[in-house]
Amino acid sequence: MAPLSLTAYAGAALLFAARVSSTANFTIANGQIYTPGLVIVDAPQPGTPLGGDLIEVALDVSTNGRLQLPPYPENSRSMIHNITIFLSSYTTGRNFTITNGTASANNASLGDIMFQEPGSTVKHVKWTWPDCLVGDGGQQQGLGETDRGVYNISIRQSFRLNGEDHYTIFDLPISVTNSIPANDKRPSCDALNNPMLTPDEIHASADTSVPVMFAPGDATSVQTNLNGAANWRGGLGWLGVVALVAVLVL
Repeated sequence: MAPLSLTAYAGAALLFAARVSSTANFTIANGQIYTPGLVIVDAPQPGTPLGGDLIEVALDVSTNGRLQLPPYPENSRSMIHNITIFLSSYTTGRNFTITNGTASANNASLGDIMFQEPGSTVKHVKWTWPDCLVGDGGQQQGLGETDRGVYNISIRQSFRLNGEDHYTIFDLPISVTNSIPANDKRPSCDALNNPMLTPDEIHASADTSVPVMFAPGDATSVQTNLNGAANWRGGLGWLGVVALVAVLVL
């Protein structure tokens, strides 16, 4: 699959009635953050200060309606194999598991998010902050040594697109600086922590040739097999269908 340019042109934005921005290496349209894969992030936004009892990550796993939900047909040419999510920071040296597909005791790390909220195209990943993130503010507020501060929500997708399998990594920065209250039921940070790998080590297994896809104006299509029939949906392909219908009507 050849990489596609996702520069936001004004004409495309008007055509799809959407505003597209591509700043700080993020492609955002109508509040949705597009990734190098089938997943689209609905929340949080890049750089959001977070806190509260838990973190919630909202992911559209249908590629805005282009991809059906699991279980997928055995011969499906496009599907999500799995999604794993980590919360990591090179500043603090922490690398927490949010979900690796297998739930741990008391959901300290979550199970397969693709099968939660059956029938919903948006999966709301709700993960309880671990104990070392309790507090208010961060190092910049004078707390000294703390595990609070700037983190990446690292979203890792294993998927098949049009018959080709890919594995990509998308990092969404947030800051753990809002108040997180103490709670005896919070999981242990040490139990959730993983060895911190270098960026080169992390991305060595990722398919870096896959571009950000499916933003308004992108012509990437999704081939699926529904009820034994091939179905092509997505991007600018729908314009051709609309044009053909218009011609037939005339």
